Formats: sequence, C-alpha cells, structure tokens
Amino acid sequence: MAVGTEEYSIKNLNEKTNAEIEGFLKKSKEELFNLRFQSATGQLDNTARLKAVKHDIARMYTVLRERELGITAEPAAETVKEK
Repeated sequence: MAVGTEEYSIKNLNEKTNAEIEGFLKKSKEELFNLRFQSATGQLDNTARLKAVKHDIARMYTVLRERELGITAEPAAETVKEK
C-alpha cells in the first residue's frame, strides 16, 4: 500500500514542469502546517494524513533533485493552442 496522494505520484509529477511542482510543494507545505496546528490543538481527526503529506513533499523534492542532477528531464512547456 502506497502512502500519499494519487495526484502527487511519481508518474504524475514527472509530467509536470518545475514551476508546477513548486506550486504543489508550497500548497502541501501549507497543508502540513495546518495539520500540525490541528494536531497540537487536538482537532485533527485523520492522523494518517500527516504521514501522507510528508511523503508527498518528499516525492516532490526527489523529482526536483533528479532533474537538477540530470537523471530525468523536465517536460517541454506546453504550447498554447491558437483559436
């Protein structure tokens, strides 16, 4: 059983640009902050979500680092279709 969100799987992240991944990373870090705050105040219902968000963040950092090292390549930017 994989931990994390299906939206942030390695396969899906490899199809995104670095800018998109950094946006997801920012959103996930905000979610992690909110989850930690809820946990500290006793309002957190699903404690497994903390672990899932941490794994998603690690997965994003891994993809970005692989691209930095040249192990994988960033996909080409999508061209805007003219109407």
